[in-house]
Amino acid sequence: MTFRTLISVSISRLAISALLLLACSAEASAQRFLKLEKDTIPLFRGFAVSFDLVGVAQMQLGSYGQYEGALRLNLHDQYFPIVELGIGRANHEDDEVTNISYKTTAPYFRIGADVNIMNKKHTGNRVFVGLRYGFTSYKVDISHPVYQDPLWQWDTNFEMTDVRCNQHWAEVVFGLDGKLVGPVHLGWTGRYRARISHHDGGIGKTWYVPGFGLQDSSVLGYSFYVSIDI
Repeated sequence: MTFRTLISVSISRLAISALLLLACSAEASAQRFLKLEKDTIPLFRGFAVSFDLVGVAQMQLGSYGQYEGALRLNLHDQYFPIVELGIGRANHEDDEVTNISYKTTAPYFRIGADVNIMNKKHTGNRVFVGLRYGFTSYKVDISHPVYQDPLWQWDTNFEMTDVRCNQHWAEVVFGLDGKLVGPVHLGWTGRYRARISHHDGGIGKTWYVPGFGLQDSSVLGYSFYVSIDI
């Protein structure tokens, strides 16, 4: 084999290698392009408004509860920034243990985001996890009926009004959201709450915190809501 022949073979091999590389690169580019073409859903998919039913039931059937609504953005059916706004109220009279009456009415808010973890995220049904930050500033009225002073043996009572309090807390959320008919959805969330900081106005732990719930039993919470896609 002559030197010219060796050069010709080498050039041919280089040309074939270059063609193979170009073909592989073109195939990879085509695959990426086709993959992008498969999901043509836009980033902004609208928003939804919702109203919680659990808080209303608590308000009607018990001594505390809340009216709560939410605005949720839909980004590509996967990411859902959300703002939850509400008014919490408690009118708890003559507690069985302490005989103390407790009243408060105040607004609250939570902000956060949910992530749809379903593989088929464009079906309208969602399984999601999320985080929330919550805050409320509220006033409480606390009173105790007339009782006999244990030392002086005369009748006395206890009453404090407009005691200023506030609380910051965080929530971890898990939820299900199913399409009912048209733009109407039904959803459920379970929540784990953790208090970040609080100020109880120097009266000890308040009985109820708007948006958070009962101080002694609100580590776990839930909601059941109706939402409408817009």
